Amino acid sequence: MAQIISASQAVQFFKSGQTLMIGGFLTCGSPQIVIDELLKTNLAGWTLIANDTSTPESDRGKLIAAHKIKKAIVSHIGTNPQTVEQMNSGKLEVDLVPQGTLAERVRAGGAGLGGILTPVGLNTDVAKNKQLINVDGQDFLLEKPLKADVALVYATYADKYGNLAFYGSTRNFNAIMPLAAQTVIAEVDELSETALNPNHVVVPGIFVDYVVVRGKNELK
Repeated sequence: MAQIISASQAVQFFKSGQTLMIGGFLTCGSPQIVIDELLKTNLAGWTLIANDTSTPESDRGKLIAAHKIKKAIVSHIGTNPQTVEQMNSGKLEVDLVPQGTLAERVRAGGAGLGGILTPVGLNTDVAKNKQLINVDGQDFLLEKPLKADVALVYATYADKYGNLAFYGSTRNFNAIMPLAAQTVIAEVDELSETALNPNHVVVPGIFVDYVVVRGKNELK
């Protein structure tokens, strides 16, 4: 059963230098209040694994603007000028990964796999310093799995068991990151005292350690 905690209590599970996975697609389905609490601390030096670096004034983009991220493994940075500026000045290392490849590397980390084979990126800069594997006459890049110390994700609904459900496209990377992290914190809009309908559960509670409730929405 997941433990219900406050956003300020969630800060205790973060340390400088950790690798963090943070869910969301730009501002859609992005955790917010735990990030605001992290901004109040002196913690920094994180490696961020996310779809993107959002915008300077939103969610994980605030961490970039506050210079708390040393490396970003993401598929897109164009909406955050701070990311571009810090990358060009050498203050931030950015590893741009094709979006589908990024998702599958996270899945591989969660499944305990040694990586994935993909043709995406062959004969481009993406292939630099990566192992090439030929399968039945076709070349593939070996993309290694991604794991994190902490995954901070958003969900629309949770129950006291930690089961998570999502409204619309908010599931995005939030649905796969809990499988690939040692500690999982879910920031949710609504907590149900009764078990969610199993047909609506996307992330089983066994993968969720802590739940932070940030608001109330009517269950759909």
